[in-house]
Amino acid sequence: MDDLTRHHLIPRKQHRRKRIRRRYSRSEREGRILWVCRPCHDHIHKHFDEQTLAERLNSREALIAEPVIRDFATWIARHPPGFKPRG
Repeated sequence: MDDLTRHHLIPRKQHRRKRIRRRYSRSEREGRILWVCRPCHDHIHKHFDEQTLAERLNSREALIAEPVIRDFATWIARHPPGFKPRG
């Protein structure tokens, strides 16, 4: 199995923004972590900017509800461990 990477559901660069600080406690900002494979992690950041991730896609459920993420996760799950998609 591929090593998993730590995806901050509320990106660290967003932690200092007033809007994010009002909305989430420090423990929430630092503790919302999702462990994902490298291809999925790259795919998330390819399709969404950090502000969108912090404000709208800050939970596992919200990410999986996005068709572009759900479809990719379904697609990559059909491939053998260690598979690396092109581009």
